[in-house]
This record gives sequence, C-alpha cells and structure tokens, in this order.
Amino acid sequence: MNISIITVGKMKEKYLKQGIAEYTKRLSAYAKVQEIENSDEKAPEHLSEADMLLVKQKEGERILAKISPDTHVIALAIQGKQRTSEEFARELDQLATYGKSKIAFVIGGSLGLSDDVMKRADDTISFSKMTFPHQLMKLVLCEQIYRAYRINRNEPYHK
Repeated sequence: MNISIITVGKMKEKYLKQGIAEYTKRLSAYAKVQEIENSDEKAPEHLSEADMLLVKQKEGERILAKISPDTHVIALAIQGKQRTSEEFARELDQLATYGKSKIAFVIGGSLGLSDDVMKRADDTISFSKMTFPHQLMKLVLCEQIYRAYRINRNEPYHK
C-alpha cells in the first residue's frame, strides 16, 4: 500500500520529527509512506471570515494538487468520524482488500481544511473533539497507522 500524509506547514519541532521518523521507519515493513508538506499561508492573528476562507482555499488548492484521482482521501478533522484503533485497522485492511492501494491522509493548517478538500475526501477521521497542533497530529496519525498494521497482522504491540 502507498500512504501519503499531506500536511500544511513545515515541521519544526525536532522531537516531533524524531517520533514521525521512527514510526515511518517501522511502517516501511508494511507500506510505502510519503510525507508531503505544503507551505501554509501567512496570515495575521486576527482575520475576517472572508480572509480565513481565502487562506483555507489557497492551502486547499496546494493540497489537492498533490492528490491523484485514484487516491482514497481521508481528511483529519474535529468533526470527522471517531473510531477505535481496531475499527481503524479494519478499515485500512478493507481498503487494501478492495483495491485501494493509494491512501492520502490530509491534515490542514491552523484554520482547518477548505470545503474543496473536505468534498474531495472519501472519509474523515477525528482522534478527539479536542484541538491539537497539526504537527502533533501527524505523529499521532503515524503511530495509529503503525498500530493498525500490527493489529491486522496479530503482531504484538497493541495493548
């Protein structure tokens, strides 16, 4: 399986980079993982609603440019579907079983994802109703994908 993790913003924190590198290394035994970082739009702290939509639209255009038509897209969003690790593992397994060999997970910037990205998404996922930094969510996502592969192969790790 080919997994892309598409994010807005550059990863700056060394400890997060190290954690993501560790999980992508572990995942390499199961899937090809590609990290795609798109630049975020520079925006002042206080934006009008119209300016927020414009920022999300520009970031969304860059995201959508990285997604091929045959890719199954899963958007990370607070309003997405929450699942257990076992449910997530089953869903990844089902995608592979039914020929979805390209999966893209999309993590938006500080303002979230544009409507166009959300419309392109085949599914959504939420890890919590809480708000987290998008860089931290990338680490959590990598760990959960790794956990899913271990669950699906009945390999020790998931407890």
